[in-house]
Amino acid sequence: MVGWGIIGCGMIAKFHAKAISEIRGSRLVACYARDSAKASAFAGQYGGTPYDNLQAMLAHPGLDIVTICTPSGAHMEPGMAAARAGKHVLVEKPLEVTTNRCDRLIKECDKHDVYLGTIFPSRFHRSAILMREAVEQGRFGQISVADAIVKWHRTQQYYDSGAWRGTWQLDGGGALMNQAIHSVDLLLWMMGPVRSVTAMTALRAHERIQVEDTAVACLEFASGALGTIVATTAAYPGSLKRIEIAGSHGSAVLEEEAIVRWDFAKPQRSDAKILADMKGNTTGGGASDPAAIGHAAHRELFKDFSRAIAAREYSLIDGAEGRRSVALINAIYRSAKTGRRITVS
Repeated sequence: MVGWGIIGCGMIAKFHAKAISEIRGSRLVACYARDSAKASAFAGQYGGTPYDNLQAMLAHPGLDIVTICTPSGAHMEPGMAAARAGKHVLVEKPLEVTTNRCDRLIKECDKHDVYLGTIFPSRFHRSAILMREAVEQGRFGQISVADAIVKWHRTQQYYDSGAWRGTWQLDGGGALMNQAIHSVDLLLWMMGPVRSVTAMTALRAHERIQVEDTAVACLEFASGALGTIVATTAAYPGSLKRIEIAGSHGSAVLEEEAIVRWDFAKPQRSDAKILADMKGNTTGGGASDPAAIGHAAHRELFKDFSRAIAAREYSLIDGAEGRRSVALINAIYRSAKTGRRITVS
């Protein structure tokens, strides 16, 4: 039996608990929150022993893996504490809010020989896997442009609901780092690394936050292809996020969990079935409601992470993979601040 613990008992932790409950041979054994009442309420609903002391929680008998659900800029400290306690660490996106903090967490997990993973469940959707396979198979020909588009809506009340929201220290950024990072990760996963970026950001529709609610970035991929990232939380009522890839031999569009365009110069017998299977295959995706997501892809990611540990193999989304999207977003922010083209490192 694999024992799981959850650090941070907010909204996203509920999706983690549901995912763990559906994995054979896994059990939620402990949860931690600084507020003991919050921890107790969470444990009462999802199981496990509640703690308001992190070190005590990490010493819980039978605890093997912890998931980190604290605010984005507070992932490193509990992750490092878990690593020092010999626990494997699975971190909700982003891995951290700067590459320096990512690197410190990666180094600590390596030092204590524990696995570190990043939670990007969108990679486990069949549609995203098919898009990536089409790139790898060369079906697009010479790819000219690849875009990630996230036009979502968040109310002012959303940002006012927590003192950490919309701060550089704990949110790490706005529409890019918090909402669009899933699409940024998919774009990198499908297209490979970005060489350089030029960007602008703005605060257009919200008050009392330090970060952007709108961002536009122009990308140069290492492959030579160009691309864009458009992200906002100021687009009422919110639209499903999109990944668009176009090249000399084909074009495809991923809309949330569905493929809505799949056109290639050299059709394959499976193409029509792919489009038919994908019709209506999507959720609200969090476009206007942060809770409007499912936990099925979380479950598959958690299963992969547990499998990798048991087999002593690489997990699909390790710490280094989680760092890539943070490095690109950090470069976008530097470009927007300085007005210069920035090399991504």
